[in-house]
This record gives sequence, C-alpha cells and structure tokens, in this order.
Amino acid sequence: MHVAWLELHQFRSYEQLRFEPDPGPNVFIGRNGAGKTNILEAIGYLSFQKSFRRTPDTALIRTGEKSAVIRGGIDDDSSGIVDVAVEIPEHGRRQVLVNGKRPKRLSDVANTVPMVAFLPDDLDLVKRGPSLRREYLDDLGAQLVPTIGADQDEYEKALRQRNSLLRQDGRYVDKMTLDVWDVRVAEAGGRVVANRLMLLARLRDRLGKAYRTVGGGQVESLVPAYSSSWFDSGLMSDVVDRDFENFSSLLLRALEDRRGRDTEMRTTSAGPHRDDPGFLLDGRDVRVQASQGEQRSVALSLRIAAYQLLEERHGRPPVLLLDDVFSELDPGRAEGVTALLPRGQVFVTSARDDEVPEMGKRWRVADGVLT
Repeated sequence: MHVAWLELHQFRSYEQLRFEPDPGPNVFIGRNGAGKTNILEAIGYLSFQKSFRRTPDTALIRTGEKSAVIRGGIDDDSSGIVDVAVEIPEHGRRQVLVNGKRPKRLSDVANTVPMVAFLPDDLDLVKRGPSLRREYLDDLGAQLVPTIGADQDEYEKALRQRNSLLRQDGRYVDKMTLDVWDVRVAEAGGRVVANRLMLLARLRDRLGKAYRTVGGGQVESLVPAYSSSWFDSGLMSDVVDRDFENFSSLLLRALEDRRGRDTEMRTTSAGPHRDDPGFLLDGRDVRVQASQGEQRSVALSLRIAAYQLLEERHGRPPVLLLDDVFSELDPGRAEGVTALLPRGQVFVTSARDDEVPEMGKRWRVADGVLT
C-alpha cells in the first residue's frame, strides 16, 4: 500500500503541486512554516477525510480562493491504483470521489486508504480530556471495518437531531418525537460502544509489547479501561463477549431516566459521546498518575498498536505519517519508532536534516515548492 502520486490545488500554502513519492521512506526537510506539514495533512485527508490537525475544512483553502482540491493515487499492490479526489469548497459540502464515483459511505474511504499519523501533540491522547481518545478509537475502527465508521456516522446524525430538538423546544419538547430519537440514539450508540470495547480488546495484547518497543521500560501491564456514566464498564477483561443490543437497552434506559435533566439543559447527557476511554499502567491511571515520559511512551504505543492492527487487517503495511516526531523523542524512543520505518511507505517532516536517520528519498520544501 503506498501513495503513487499526489496533486494539490489551492490547498493551504500550495497553489499547485504534483509529485510522485518514493514507495518507501520520504523525508521532507525545510524550515518551520515552509509547508512540510501541509503535504502530510493533505495525504492524511485522503484517508481520514479531515485534517489531522483538527483544522476546519475552510481553513485548508488557500487564502483568497473559493475551494481546494486534494487528489491522490493509492496503489494497493493488488487491484491497481485507486484514485481518491476531494474538493473542499468555501461554502457547502465537500465532494469525495473514488475512481470517479461517490462512495456509498465516507467510512469506506478510510478502509480503502489505511494510514497512521504520529504527531507532535500525540501526548494529548493520554494527557488531556477524553475527546481525542474517543476520536482515536473511532477513526481506527473505521479504517479496520467499514461498518464501524457507518455506525459512528449514524450515531452522530441521530445525536445531532436529538440535541437540535432539545435546543429548540427544551421542557416543551414533544415527547413522542423525543421517544423516536431516543430509540435511534440508543440503537446506534449501543453499536458504537460495542465497537470501541471490541477494539480495545484487540489493542490490549499489543500495547504492552509496543510500550517496551519504544523504550518505555519493563511494566507488568498496560491495559485499556473504559469509563461511562450510563453503564458499569470496569476493566476490559470480557468485552469480546458483550452484545451491542445490551448496550442499546442500557442507553435507552439512561436517556429515559435523564429526560428531565436533558430537557432542562437542552442537550444529551448520556451516550458514547460522553464516555472516557483510558489506559492503566501497572494499575495507575496514565492520564493523572504517570510521568510525562511514561505518557509519551503510551501515546507512541497506541500509534504502533494501530499500525500493527491495520497491517494485520489489510495484509500490507499502512501508510505512515511522522510529523516532526523525531525532535520530540529521546534517542531510545526514536529508535523504537525508527524500527517501523522500513516496512512500508513513510512520510517524515523535520526542520533539521540531522534529526532524521539516512533513509529513503529527501525532499526540500521552501515557499510552497518541493524539490
């Protein structure tokens, strides 16, 4: 699996760009602000269908322009090159085409173009609030199984409708209409939680090994946990056997129990959008009881475990994006990450040539030009 070619039109700092990367490591060298990360962001957009910087789509359009276009050819080494094109307009919805046709679901694109991104702010995955951890699980799940992305999309749509109804009518909401959205939120939400717990179970065996790979030292255990206000999750020992219909029933009951609160506050207070996936290092909550070095190792371990799951699922290495990662790592952890690089296509950014090991093809980036 590799990106055979990439075209940008009015994207970020690039008026026009076309290049054909090496199928192995590609290293972009340039000063800060030269446009290195913009290239990785465009490549990542082909899979994630959003900016890995969590930037709004409109900010991706070159200043003064009406739209941006990202187009890439993805060679999956079996059925030829898949042409993925995205047009991001200043107003309205973006247009996504795969081989010239609209995909049935955007989550199908993530499954077609598996990628893993290592970012400077990955420490936030374990150090900050739960939204990034939820996003990590949901995005990884969509790349592994298309229906997981579809379940997430359905839940978000139902949740938006329920919240819109609550905001509009508050305590005077029509109860029969709210009953309908309660059921839809609960059905989709049950599947989202079951998907997350199944994924955490699959990650569990890989996390400890990955932690040692990146120089985190010997630990007895690095295991996932899942905190929720509407069901008793506990540790992740029996998630494989849990049934999404049970979660749907529990969520429906919680929505009914909290209806008075929700109509007063005009928002939905229970559901997977409020849950907190977490991780325990030898029984300690990584977010509040681990050192920053331990937290960084856990964050790297999450990315490595995701890489391994995607490689196993697709039978080939996913594309790997490393945005200014080496400047953030001590030598031990840098060696652990470097051990991944030879197995597939890699895109690396760095402001300094000497920070990145000699490998693959070097690209110089300056003022929106790639040489």
